[in-house]
Amino acid sequence: MKRLLLGLLLLAAPAQAQPAQAQPALDPAPLRISLDGELQILDPVITSAYLTRNFALMVFDQLIAQDSTGAYKPQMLEGWTVSPDNMRYDFTLRDGLEWHDGTPVTAEDCVASIRRWGARDGMGRLMLAATASLEVVDSKRFRLTLARPFGFVIQALGKSSSNIPVMMPARLAATDPTKPIPEVIGSGPYRFAAAEFRPGDRAVFLHNPRYRPRAEPADGTAGGKVVHFARADFVSIPDVATKVAALQRGEVDYIQRAPFDYLAAMRRDPNIRVARGAGAPQFMGVVVLNQSQPPFDKPLVRQAVQQLMDQSEFMAALGLPADMHMAQCLSVFTCGSPYDNAAGAEPLRQPSLARARALLREAGYANEPIVVLQSTDVPVINTISLVTIDRLRQAGFNVQVRATDWSSVAQQRWSRSPVGNGGWSVLPLIWAAEDLATPLSNYPIANNCQNFPGWACDEATTGLLARFGAAIGLPAQRAVAAEIQGRAHAAVSLSLAGQFTVPPAWRSNLTGLIENPVPIFWNVRRERR
Repeated sequence: MKRLLLGLLLLAAPAQAQPAQAQPALDPAPLRISLDGELQILDPVITSAYLTRNFALMVFDQLIAQDSTGAYKPQMLEGWTVSPDNMRYDFTLRDGLEWHDGTPVTAEDCVASIRRWGARDGMGRLMLAATASLEVVDSKRFRLTLARPFGFVIQALGKSSSNIPVMMPARLAATDPTKPIPEVIGSGPYRFAAAEFRPGDRAVFLHNPRYRPRAEPADGTAGGKVVHFARADFVSIPDVATKVAALQRGEVDYIQRAPFDYLAAMRRDPNIRVARGAGAPQFMGVVVLNQSQPPFDKPLVRQAVQQLMDQSEFMAALGLPADMHMAQCLSVFTCGSPYDNAAGAEPLRQPSLARARALLREAGYANEPIVVLQSTDVPVINTISLVTIDRLRQAGFNVQVRATDWSSVAQQRWSRSPVGNGGWSVLPLIWAAEDLATPLSNYPIANNCQNFPGWACDEATTGLLARFGAAIGLPAQRAVAAEIQGRAHAAVSLSLAGQFTVPPAWRSNLTGLIENPVPIFWNVRRERR
């Protein structure tokens, strides 16, 4: 969270053009990476799924990136300038950028990519709503002019989590933002080997010889993205025990989330390293309610679910060590972040099943069936789902469970059909702490009254978001954020299961691995022993 706070205060000065780093010799043995879930969707604009984000960071690049201190740095850009009134931003691309097909990256590509991303991402949508014009100046320069104050342009273009503003050729960025791009062409450090892709099983990435890493050292998602492997594989291993055994035997090099039941054993193994401290990503367990249909279209029914969210129950079920979770976090903006506050949280401090039952009676709940989407192949989400199902039943809900893999859930969550026709009511998830940390990136809040699963819509929040975007300085922003949180708790935009750490683990012969909340795989080498 210190990194996030600094990011709000530090905007990098436009950088001078840097010479590209020389490409080192490549390790011919593949870097083998096991992520949680099965990769199905390859377009990071049409989904906020973290698997797709991780895929995108391999093959695409961003205009701006964030280093480990939170400062925003030019990445594809040589730099940018801001007018004295903060209403005009001029961006210049660095030299030598090429797409994987050998064509040059142009300002036209970037403008088209920003527009497509902004049509789907909550923060991007708010930025474009405040924009008067976004136009090409020449092949390397483009300009964004605001219609009204919006103090988060650089933060929006530099965000490193879903939905990330990746750049793609204009011909692909012209694709309807609700439909997947027809091919994966980026400008990032790896190329996607489409012919070797087996959905739900394996994705293969090959070193991109056209990529010119920045000269600065790799730091966070910023700096020189130097690849040391000729090939990297995303390998799907759904079974937890099999995944851990593969890491122990050296059959995979990295697993995205170390299973809690195996943490002690992995920490004792000299051949395995488990992330600690700042390198261990934090998440919030959440329960999303479908507000577009009964019974969760009624605020009292949603408030009944709030009373089921005993975070100690969820954390106990996860089996987390004491140093890996908070006792209680009731801020919708990540606890420990700059916008962490207590507004509207008092009724949630002592959750009560009795109070939940009383709210259901008051709301006139008539035993209507509700459908819970349960992701069985992501252990953390599965555990949160099981606790949610149990607590809902104890409160008196008529619960039906649709248990399936995460990739299926990721697609089903967009359905607004009635539960009797394939729709859903309750969606347990985990969201990254960085995504929830600000009103402009927090999924249900930033997408308030938009087409986003759960379909939360609070008219007062819409006006508050505009005020937040225009607020200057952290004190003013914090004051508006507290108002937004008060509305979020009252309207039940999301229900909180607790904030905790899910560390990655990797073979100890990997060096240079950047411990970052978002997993990235440049700069890393394998030592020969």
